[in-house]
Amino acid sequence: MSERQERLFVLEASGGGRLFSVNPDGSDKKVLVTGCRIPDGVAVDAEAGHIYWTNMGVPQENDGSIERVDLDGGNRTTIVPSGGTHTPKQLHLETVGQKLYWGDREGMRVMRCDLDGSNVETLVQTGQGEDDSRDETRWCVGVAVDPVGGHLYWTQKGPSDAGLGKLLRAGVDLPAGQGAAERDDIEVLFDGLPEPIDLELDLVERMLYWTDRGDPPRGNSVSRSPMKPPDEQRAPEILLTHLMEGIGIALDPDGGRMYVTDLAGSVYAAGLDGSDRREILVAQGNLTGIARAVLQPTRRT
Repeated sequence: MSERQERLFVLEASGGGRLFSVNPDGSDKKVLVTGCRIPDGVAVDAEAGHIYWTNMGVPQENDGSIERVDLDGGNRTTIVPSGGTHTPKQLHLETVGQKLYWGDREGMRVMRCDLDGSNVETLVQTGQGEDDSRDETRWCVGVAVDPVGGHLYWTQKGPSDAGLGKLLRAGVDLPAGQGAAERDDIEVLFDGLPEPIDLELDLVERMLYWTDRGDPPRGNSVSRSPMKPPDEQRAPEILLTHLMEGIGIALDPDGGRMYVTDLAGSVYAAGLDGSDRREILVAQGNLTGIARAVLQPTRRT
């Protein structure tokens, strides 16, 4: 039986759209999928042997989709067809409820579905129609779920370099009798953020991590804050700076590490407190989503 293996799974939006994997030190790069339509968010279900990712498609055409492959890149299939979501961004696998969650940017919503793509639902709706979709403060991008606390977290990024981004949360499920556009349980944890993008949760230490694009010194950074109600929040702790349009983030809480991507094509590794930062990959194209997984041993016959 081979040993368990830790891998990073990374999306490249340029170069025809690729999904590749590497070791945590950046070695042994393997291209698993090509021809993705501007991929953005990736999630790995190591136990079931699947990798999921979102395709933004062409935002003006409302043709986003979600695909799935096996861990070796085989059996590629579309689970949410083109147009089933508008411009899907970060993708989150919630293993307790066996659901996929994602932010839909121009769709101005947070959505979820079953792992086979069925039962697509809208949980948050921040606007309707073309006029609203031009308002970038309504754009939902990053998403993460806390099944223990029962909360759904997401970002609304705002215009580039405008400092109008928000980080919000609400219940995982819609309140009884309410719709996605008028639910009354939404809490704003932070506003006035540079340009918040992707989210990750450390459910053991109860910490929320996110990437920001936008202007320095607060932008192009990774920040964190305790997962507390708005009235208990303090200024976020900035952990990493000088990213080149930071996007994806993946955590290794047990190993005390984080991994971050940016549009300039770098993958960074650092401690969860931002220490020991190093580039493990450079010049890899326009990198977007990243996920970390520990692959289970396979029996040798």
